[in-house]
Amino acid sequence: MSEQTPKDDAPKGERIAKAIARAGLCSRREAEALIAQGRVFVNGKRLTTPAHNVTAADEILVDNKKLAKPERPRLFRFHKPRGVLVATRDPGGRPTIYDGMPPELPRLMPVGRLDFNSEGLLLLTNDGAIKRHLELPATGIARKYRVRVYGVVDPRRLAALKNGTTIDGVTYGSIDARLEGRPDASNAWLTFALAEGKNREIRRVCESMGLQVNRLIRTHYGVFELDKLGKGDIEEVGPGELRKVLGALAGAPLKLGGRPAS
Repeated sequence: MSEQTPKDDAPKGERIAKAIARAGLCSRREAEALIAQGRVFVNGKRLTTPAHNVTAADEILVDNKKLAKPERPRLFRFHKPRGVLVATRDPGGRPTIYDGMPPELPRLMPVGRLDFNSEGLLLLTNDGAIKRHLELPATGIARKYRVRVYGVVDPRRLAALKNGTTIDGVTYGSIDARLEGRPDASNAWLTFALAEGKNREIRRVCESMGLQVNRLIRTHYGVFELDKLGKGDIEEVGPGELRKVLGALAGAPLKLGGRPAS
């Protein structure tokens, strides 16, 4: 096979990384990495840049395997248990979210992450464009959590989080944090609503206030709720809710889940 980069004479079609992501093979960013590694061919020619458009008429090979045709977009709610890794595999042998999932499911990618000791709602999709849209901070999709902490909670410090905070040089955006019950309880439940979701954000914010998190549950991701979904259970999102996501992807004025916790 030739090592040349194919010419991109026509603006029709879509970017190669997006096409790979839509086929459910990996995310768009991961597809760009595959291209940089020389593992993607279009019509027999090795790509060296993701700046290339493809159409349904093009033959795309990834690792010498023909790229599957995109399946219809699908989205699932999954109740991630505590002590399970959000990854396809773990060199250390820890259990992952994919262990024990029904074999008839398509290849699913997680929307965002929950760390090993966190639990609750995790969205999964077979469509890279949906994944990217739901993860982008610019989309402004609110995530809501219930958090049990050990320590004395100061309601004033919780309220101040609405203005954002900086911890160890990392700046966090507005957080709507509220106390459930008495402020002097040594083992209290809090609710957090935020749209950014940086790595271990809630745990670090709580630690900065002298609070130790001993349970963290995500209950909402935009319009999607954990509701009564059992631990380890997975349920496909209905066509009505999926249309909202696809409409937002197409540029419709609809915005997902912008309301703060109430």
